[in-house]
Amino acid sequence: MRALLLCFLAALITSTAVMAAEEPVSTPAPPDLPDMGSPAAAILSGSDEYQLGAMVVHQLRDQNAIIEDPEVTEYLNALGAKLATQAPDGAPHFQFFAVRDEAINAFALPGGFICINYGLILQTRNESELASVMAHEMAHVTQHHIARQIKAQSQQSMTAAAAMLAAILLGALGGGGQAVEGGIAAAQGMAVQQQINFTRDNEAEADRVGIGFLAGAGFDTRAMANFFETIGRTEGLAGTYIPAMLQDHPVTSVRIAEARSRAAQFGPPKVKESLSYALIRERIRVLTAPGDQDIEKMYAQKIAKGNNELGTRYGEALALMADNRPVEAEKILDQLTEQHQGLTLLHAALGQAQVKAGQTNDGVASLHHAVELFPRNVPVTIRYAEALMKAGRPGDAHTVLLDLFNNVPPTPEQIRLTALAASAAGDAGDAYFYMGEYQIAGGDLPMAAQQLQLALAAPNLTQVQRARFQARLDEVREFLRNTRTRRVSNTQ
Repeated sequence: MRALLLCFLAALITSTAVMAAEEPVSTPAPPDLPDMGSPAAAILSGSDEYQLGAMVVHQLRDQNAIIEDPEVTEYLNALGAKLATQAPDGAPHFQFFAVRDEAINAFALPGGFICINYGLILQTRNESELASVMAHEMAHVTQHHIARQIKAQSQQSMTAAAAMLAAILLGALGGGGQAVEGGIAAAQGMAVQQQINFTRDNEAEADRVGIGFLAGAGFDTRAMANFFETIGRTEGLAGTYIPAMLQDHPVTSVRIAEARSRAAQFGPPKVKESLSYALIRERIRVLTAPGDQDIEKMYAQKIAKGNNELGTRYGEALALMADNRPVEAEKILDQLTEQHQGLTLLHAALGQAQVKAGQTNDGVASLHHAVELFPRNVPVTIRYAEALMKAGRPGDAHTVLLDLFNNVPPTPEQIRLTALAASAAGDAGDAYFYMGEYQIAGGDLPMAAQQLQLALAAPNLTQVQRARFQARLDEVREFLRNTRTRRVSNTQ
């Protein structure tokens, strides 16, 4: 997928750079507003890389390709933050996402956006293996492989760029894996072949740099080679029908040997892997289980065979909740939480199970206790707010979410939940305002402007609210005006 993504980005940059060559210096986008214009240079600046990456993430979100689960997102970003401490100064702020694709794959987007297929997460056997994949993808970003790729890319048409983006999204949603990638790449001819050859060196460099990240963060450096072997076994015969030169992650004995050799230069792992890894893996298994699969039966069979590990029991509880058996789930989670007081995942799930079982007050109490133990933890706070709304206390939910919103960068779904809580609490101004923020996060600035106008028209606004809403509306309108001006200039 990476080779295709690089070709798309290269085509996009080279085709839009010509259009922008005679364009006057543009006004930068207001903070937090997506850049709806075109990059003006063939070599990416940090801002350009971020805007392009954000554009692709928006596309993935629009196609429901990202798993919008606060527990999964929190875990991946916490794990990534450990690795990011090893990145060089000036490295971008990384954001990590789980993608709804069973194929064993992951890909880096410019600007520090890292996407990991759920199929890959399920295939890992320990946290170090998952960290090794994330470190590899982060290295593609820190080494500016995309910018270097674009510099070497010949000009292509916007039609080709659009087709390439469609191929990326198809690959992300269809689960076709490397076979689909190979077929699309072959159709592009020698130009694409040259790009894949170029990225082979990038892969080797990402392996070397990624192992350094692993070692510095205290993970098992042998995990990268171990996971390469897993990929090789999983591909099986399917890999023999795809020319190795058309695969963006060729797994060879040479590559595995090089990874093992580099790992041997470092000592044993320095930190103990977190218990949360096993829980998240099972959470993803339940969240992505096909509708016709009896996932609860699968866990019951595992436990009957003597597998009573923490992750298995947590997965069983989630499966029971999904099967509308929350009372049974609550009993399991109550016991697990008592045994592992430091795991936020267990506290959040326990409160959810209690609420779903009709024990709303108990659920609110459990989650309130969790919020006190883990202040501003995103999943715990969100589950607490949801329970408060279920208990008929939307005002309290709104207050809790605003505190989180103002201190932790929110996802679009968190912004939307804040808007719903404000609406239920009768605060129409804030409800419209946060729906405007939700539209901004999704890149729909005209709709955001409409929501902000409705916010200003809401009754009983305080002076602080009115000033804040007006300032944000002015930002959006100015940005839209500048965008229109650039477009008119480009057509002349």
